[in-house]
Amino acid sequence: MTTPDQAAPSHTGNAFNKDLLHVFYSQLFPFELLYSWLAYDHNYLYPTKKEDNKMAPESFRFREVSFESEIDGREIYSRFLSFNSMEDFRATVIKRLPHKIDFGGVYPYPPKDKATRPKGNSFKALTKELIFDVDLTDYDSVRMCGCQDKKICLKCWQMATMAIKVVDAALRQDFGFKHIAWIYSGRRGVHCWVADPQARELDDSARDAVVSYFSVVDKKSANPVGLSSPLHPLFTRSYSILEPMFLEHICPETGHGLLAIPEKWEPLLDRLPRVALPVKSALLEKWSEEVSTPQEKWLDLKEHLQIFAHPKGTKKSRKESDLSYSDKLEIDQWPVVTVFYFCYPRLDTAVSVHRDHLLKSPFCVHPGTGRVCVPIDMRRVESFDPFQVPTMGQVISDLDNVEAETKEKWRRTRLADYFGPFEKDFLKPMLKEVARLERKIKEEEAATRADF
Repeated sequence: MTTPDQAAPSHTGNAFNKDLLHVFYSQLFPFELLYSWLAYDHNYLYPTKKEDNKMAPESFRFREVSFESEIDGREIYSRFLSFNSMEDFRATVIKRLPHKIDFGGVYPYPPKDKATRPKGNSFKALTKELIFDVDLTDYDSVRMCGCQDKKICLKCWQMATMAIKVVDAALRQDFGFKHIAWIYSGRRGVHCWVADPQARELDDSARDAVVSYFSVVDKKSANPVGLSSPLHPLFTRSYSILEPMFLEHICPETGHGLLAIPEKWEPLLDRLPRVALPVKSALLEKWSEEVSTPQEKWLDLKEHLQIFAHPKGTKKSRKESDLSYSDKLEIDQWPVVTVFYFCYPRLDTAVSVHRDHLLKSPFCVHPGTGRVCVPIDMRRVESFDPFQVPTMGQVISDLDNVEAETKEKWRRTRLADYFGPFEKDFLKPMLKEVARLERKIKEEEAATRADF
């Protein structure tokens, strides 16, 4: 069984030092993948004659970058960096060996020139990928696996998986976005980057509206609020995604044990609507006398609630027959509310709303765990294991079997299992669309000139 915050194998050590960072950045970091994405430069797909230090598009040159570095034993944080080219960026990273790289929005001019611009010049990010951040610390109130704060295990990691599936489905089906990348943060969370042109151009108020669209769980109380009747299609679909995962990962002893032992199912029954407390009494008596699985208990609970709220063909007690519409609605929605309480995505609103917010670069190394921040393959999202993500030490050890002159050495290491699907399923389709849109614009401009 995986223990909370399981450590990397001992032969790799924590080993987050300048020597290893230099090897990682100079030989393994996928600068081409990162640049081609954040510059939206389809030359990666259709390479021409190489131009050293080629000037990058504005989507890269005008984008804010920050570094956290160690200089003479001191942690130095540098914001408002920007780079004219991929080679400029690569050379600076290899020279400074940042412990952390963050990317922000695209500004009207290079952020590095901010101090030299006349006062009063507008310096606000114009565009940026739409970002979502899921951090398992926000689930501390419902993690019954023994993990809190920075600690995670495979049991509570499934809550991140649930969030990924719900948010990804909504972004694709409800908003029509196609170019969505999910990145493991390196420790206890995931980041979602939506790279469609329409998403990148959203202003802060529109981003706030997108995040509000997902809102159902009050972050302070962790209780779902504002469910309508009938349920909004987002919540109907989310419940269909989450209830099976709730039964698999939250209810049984092999998960969080919600319906596995009386010490956990009694507090759950205490959460029943006040008018449905007779259901609690009936189930406590029944479950003390009968042996049933956690999944069977959940079905039993839902059936008792249904009969209590909508008795048919049975003698009704006064209390049952006098239930108000709002009482019945509360009872009917209780299973949804309960599943959402434990499983629905808990998003960091500030990360999503503000275009000037910085977020950790994909592909870098988490300084606390040594793990690489790898993309998550959506075709295998339910089997993604954060404890199997390679550490910097492990991928550097893979270089022993890679010839010195090999280009893009990551392709010959275990990183290929993560970077390869990202390149195939996210990067190349996105860059092909970028190229198609650019051709369309050029053709329309040519047609306009021909009219005159």
